[in-house]
Amino acid sequence: MRIYFVGSHATGKTTLCRYVSRRYDLPMISEVARAVLAEMETGFDALRTDMDLVAEYQERVFARQIAVEHSHNGHFVSDRAFDNLAYVAEHTTNAAQMMNDQRFHDYMKWVREGIVFFLRPHQSLLKDDGVRAGVSWDSVLRIDGMVKLMLEQHQISYLPLESVSMQERVRAVEFVLSRSGLVSQDRREPRRARSQTVPPLPLAHAAPAVARPTQAQPSPVTAAAAVATLDSWPYGLVGNGDHEA
Repeated sequence: MRIYFVGSHATGKTTLCRYVSRRYDLPMISEVARAVLAEMETGFDALRTDMDLVAEYQERVFARQIAVEHSHNGHFVSDRAFDNLAYVAEHTTNAAQMMNDQRFHDYMKWVREGIVFFLRPHQSLLKDDGVRAGVSWDSVLRIDGMVKLMLEQHQISYLPLESVSMQERVRAVEFVLSRSGLVSQDRREPRRARSQTVPPLPLAHAAPAVARPTQAQPSPVTAAAAVATLDSWPYGLVGNGDHEA
C-alpha cells in the first residue's frame, strides 16, 4: 500500500506521515530534498541565485523520490510525492521539460494508484516556532494552488485535510486507511512505548517490544506521548523537514 501526504510547505505533512508510519508499522520515506542538497554541497541561498543549479537540484530531487519509492516495493508512507514539481514551476525555467518527460507521466500514474492526502495551508501554522520563521504566506498559497492543479490535471483522487486540529486530521486519516483494509499496530499487537518525535528504526535493528504494564493505569510513557501528539499540535511534533525552499 502506498500512502502519500502532499501539499505546500508548513502544512504538517511530516507530522502526519510519522504518525501513520508508527501506527501502521509502515516504512516512512522522509523528505529527500535535503539529502540531495547535502550531496550537492550547496545551500538554499545558492539555489536562489543560480538558475542552472536550482534546475539540476530539482531534477535530482524528483529522480531520487522515484528511486526511493521503488526501493520499498510499493509499501510505504511518503512525506511528499510530486510536490517538488510545484517548486520547479515557481523557481526554475525547466518546468515544461520536466513535466513533458515520460518519467513524470509514469510517476503520476503510479501516485494515482495510491492513497493521497492533500494537506491545505492555514496561517496558524506559520507562527514563528523556531523552525518556520520567515515563511511567506503568499508562497505557501502559490505552492498549494500548483499542487492542487497537478492533482486535478492528472486525475489523482485525494482527500483534502483542511482542519488544523490534530485529532480531526488523525480521525480522517484513520477512517480512510481502515476502510482500505489497513490494520493499525494497536490491533495487531500491544502498543510499544515509543518516542513521538523519532522515526521508527529499520526492521533489521528494531528494538524488542516493551511489555505492557500490569497495573490498570495507562503507561506514563504512552500517556505522555498522547498528550504531546494532541495537545501540543501544531508545534509539538513538527519536524525540521516540513518546510522547503
